[in-house]
Amino acid sequence: MSDATTTIVIDKRKGRSRLSNGLARLSDVDGRSMWARRLRDVVAAHIADLGGEAATSEAERSIIRRAATLTTELERLEARFASAGEAAPADLDLYQRTAGNLRRLLESVGLKRVPKDVTPDLKTYIDAKGSKREGGR
Repeated sequence: MSDATTTIVIDKRKGRSRLSNGLARLSDVDGRSMWARRLRDVVAAHIADLGGEAATSEAERSIIRRAATLTTELERLEARFASAGEAAPADLDLYQRTAGNLRRLLESVGLKRVPKDVTPDLKTYIDAKGSKREGGR
């Protein structure tokens, strides 16, 4: 027996799926379609909201992909409603259930509405009121 240790280098990328390697988002799908591009955009936006790829776990990215799919499909339904000028009851029911599921997925990864404070500071408010009075006379 030899005391020498043999180091085996394994290329981890070769043992994983294309999705895990980041080489493809959907297998056997042309990523140039409008639907696929919108899906990628929504995924990227949500991941950015969570701090980027490095700040998100695989589980969070999985939930985000599902949320992006629902978002993309909800937008397609909205376009159909707008074109028809109405929503069929079955389509509206599907829309409502899908929107609820989307909300739950987004909440599970911590995405939430962050209200923006649009209240002006006191000086800006007083200056605006003063300029309205001067202009109105």
